[in-house]
Amino acid sequence: MQIKNIKKIIGISFLVLLITVLFTSCSTTQKTTKLNSDEVRNMVDSSRFIFVAERVNPLRGSTRYLTSRYEVAVKKDSVDCYLPFFGRAFQAPIDPSKGGLEFVSTDFSYNTDLKNENEWQVIIKPNDNTGVQQLLFDIFGDGTATLNVVNTHRDPISFYGHLEKIKE
Repeated sequence: MQIKNIKKIIGISFLVLLITVLFTSCSTTQKTTKLNSDEVRNMVDSSRFIFVAERVNPLRGSTRYLTSRYEVAVKKDSVDCYLPFFGRAFQAPIDPSKGGLEFVSTDFSYNTDLKNENEWQVIIKPNDNTGVQQLLFDIFGDGTATLNVVNTHRDPISFYGHLEKIKE
């Protein structure tokens, strides 16, 4: 009789745990508006979009889901980068609060390459930032994108996310 009760309690506990995990994962998924390929093409061609990072994949370590909003806002006249960094730094920052990839660049090159009908590669090279050598975006027609960041004094790092339109 005792064994049946223990099995019943374990079964109920497992069910409660499973339901909790399901509801938690459903509540943390970010809602994104789907973009069509023409909207994505216009954003890439006009160099006017926001990349919102959802996951980070450091060179050393495992993929992490991001729970706060991190983004790169690309405009014709500026690139505003606010991303986290996980990995090895070969030179410590002077200000310890500047541990992430945070900068605004107004002097940069912006090059696009159409890889196929619904996939673009955008390479941004900031000329006024000594820490980041390049931001390499692979952008897909549905608005999803990957970002690879090449640093001067840190491990490279990549992000997975989506594009959003810049609100006027």
